[in-house]
Amino acid sequence: MITSVSTPSRFGFASHLFCRECGATAVLGTSHACAECFGPLEVGYQLPPVTRASIEAGPASIWRYASLLPVPPGILATPGTEPGWTRLTRADQLAGELGMSTLWVKDERGNPTHSFKDRVVAVALAAAVEMGYKVLACPSTGNLANAVAAAAARAGIRSVVLIPADLEPQKITATAVYGGTMVPDDGSYDDVNRLASELADDREDWAFVNVNVRPYYAEGSKTIGFEIAEQLGWRLPEQIVVPVASGAQLVKIDKAFRELVELGLVEDTRYRVFGAQATGCAPVAAAFRAGRDVVQPVKPATIAKSLAIGNPADGPYVLDVVRRTGGTVADVSDAEVVGAIRLLAATEGIFGETACGVTLGVLRRLLADGVLDPGAETVIINSGDGLKTLDTVAAPAGAGIRPTLDAFEAWESSYVG
Repeated sequence: MITSVSTPSRFGFASHLFCRECGATAVLGTSHACAECFGPLEVGYQLPPVTRASIEAGPASIWRYASLLPVPPGILATPGTEPGWTRLTRADQLAGELGMSTLWVKDERGNPTHSFKDRVVAVALAAAVEMGYKVLACPSTGNLANAVAAAAARAGIRSVVLIPADLEPQKITATAVYGGTMVPDDGSYDDVNRLASELADDREDWAFVNVNVRPYYAEGSKTIGFEIAEQLGWRLPEQIVVPVASGAQLVKIDKAFRELVELGLVEDTRYRVFGAQATGCAPVAAAFRAGRDVVQPVKPATIAKSLAIGNPADGPYVLDVVRRTGGTVADVSDAEVVGAIRLLAATEGIFGETACGVTLGVLRRLLADGVLDPGAETVIINSGDGLKTLDTVAAPAGAGIRPTLDAFEAWESSYVG
């Protein structure tokens, strides 16, 4: 429940933490697990009056929604990467190909390190600095490592990122360039995450953004939902398809929609949320199909490495959201992922990474199965840039031709494309 207050605290209008399982409350600070039941903590707010006009007058970044986030009142004066306010692209050609009436792509390539992770890291960094942490750290499947290293460099603090050693080379290079400490580990993301949890307990001045600062970090994904609603003219889409890794992005987009309704900024219209996973790492989709509330961990085996989290922290909450809104969680094969990447690029000029291929692939699957309404206004999330996952769609250029008109015409007559 959002209540109103006029004076911000050191975390803005965030007022407390509360347990997502038992509801117990805690003061804002370094806690990330409930002292009563060890459940995950969530940020609660006491908000001032917020209007569409006051938001629209803000900067073209996530900080236009600063009053709805757990960040210090002076956040605009703090050096940062200024993520957010990415394009919401109307995809008419793709919609026509799929037999849909209205389709939008929320294109997160426009963020500073070309993925939505810049949003969550910006919020986590603001909270971490306020709490006195000296090192910004994370376990990562790639995009988060890029965002943490860049944000720490901009803020002038040290970064440490832990990654599986078999990540895409482009993501490794795009982390190392910022000059922080990068530690490749022989293991899956879930192995790396366990190490990060141990280090978070051992290193008191290290802020692992998605571990001991996770309640604040996860709130950054709300800004995707805020932007979608504002860019649609202050209304909610009828359907939205979201990639599922940890599951936090999907859960927080839903939270954003509900907060906008509660604040009176959008009309309370029905919307359905759909989750997308790769078949090689689909524990939430499997739980949904089986009608379970518990998500059983799996060992990832997919080209969609940014979604390769076999034990997703927010998996149960994803199930809650999709069931409450009348959606579903589905998965697609790696071959379908590649096909979807190519389809989006060929129809709309948007080169999404493998997570986007998963999302569009699931959209296609749900349409074919009659689960998703082709006549309803739909949004899909492109969470990152295809330039980070080039190997999945790499194709040889072929043998060269002589640079003459005759050679070109001979090539043209034999070209099949």
